[in-house]
Amino acid sequence: MARSHLTLAALATSAVDGLEVRQAAPFGSGTHGDYDSAVITSTDGRHFIVRVPTSERAEAEQSSDLVSLRALSVGIRGRLPFEVSRFAGQTPVDGTRAVVYEFVYGDPVQLGAIPAGEGLATSIGRAIAAIHTLPTSFIVDAGLPQHSPHDTLRASVTIMDRASATNLVPAALLGRWERASEDSALWQFVPTVVNGGLTAESFLQSGGSVSAVVGWQGLSVDDPARDLFWLLGAPSDAVAESALDAYQLARGSVDRQIAQRARLYSELELAKWLLHGAQERNTEIVDDAVALLHGLVDKVENDMNQNLSHNTMPVMAVDEVEAMLDERDRRDDA
Repeated sequence: MARSHLTLAALATSAVDGLEVRQAAPFGSGTHGDYDSAVITSTDGRHFIVRVPTSERAEAEQSSDLVSLRALSVGIRGRLPFEVSRFAGQTPVDGTRAVVYEFVYGDPVQLGAIPAGEGLATSIGRAIAAIHTLPTSFIVDAGLPQHSPHDTLRASVTIMDRASATNLVPAALLGRWERASEDSALWQFVPTVVNGGLTAESFLQSGGSVSAVVGWQGLSVDDPARDLFWLLGAPSDAVAESALDAYQLARGSVDRQIAQRARLYSELELAKWLLHGAQERNTEIVDDAVALLHGLVDKVENDMNQNLSHNTMPVMAVDEVEAMLDERDRRDDA
């Protein structure tokens, strides 16, 4: 049974020293419905979110999020053009814990409602670029995960192999993914700081610009394309194009293959959905995943823009190569 907002308010007062609650109200229960949540207004006008995980997965996610929020120091946050919530306190409850965060303001973003062109899409692109230009040193200092291009490729191949073992993935897709995994040029990238779990719901917006980013449990050093693939699920391809153009402009990136890797990760999400259904022995999920995979075959076979192979033209200029090496060295030294 879900905890009431009044119960959660009482837990918040135990978690935060000196907190006096003036008002409490139920709050959205999170992406997967795995939290009991409430928004709290204190007597001094401040707002907080209190959350209690209701599953082991959510508890692990919340723990990872707390580690990441602590790693995001004042100096690191000052480099970001949006707000990030702060940990305010915690208290034990029923074998888990209630965690209180400072409230961050903004309206939730829905993928299907992002307009193409200058505005929210480009603001999202610039926000992601700001994350990716953070120094990797603070990730190392916090003991957060670091993945090399080889690690990322190996993880992708593992998903492909497991999906292939179900005998439910169309042969055309398996061949497409195998060719991508063998394209060495596709995997030549400089790992960056990534959020690691971005979706449209990660962003809050105000006035058509990103005001906050929530959910940092996947913070790590990894392939920057992992923070971009979700944009390809927008109803209009122009949304992803607008965001990616703004992203590339903000970063001054020379990663010519980032769009192709993002597309591959987007396709592998369907493989993950299939594997989830198989693991749960849920025929409804499996059937849905199979239908989506077959739909993907039709889409990629009839659209040359869905190509996964690396871009061979134009060849990188010497100054671009030097810029990429300088960026890597700068991240290592920061």
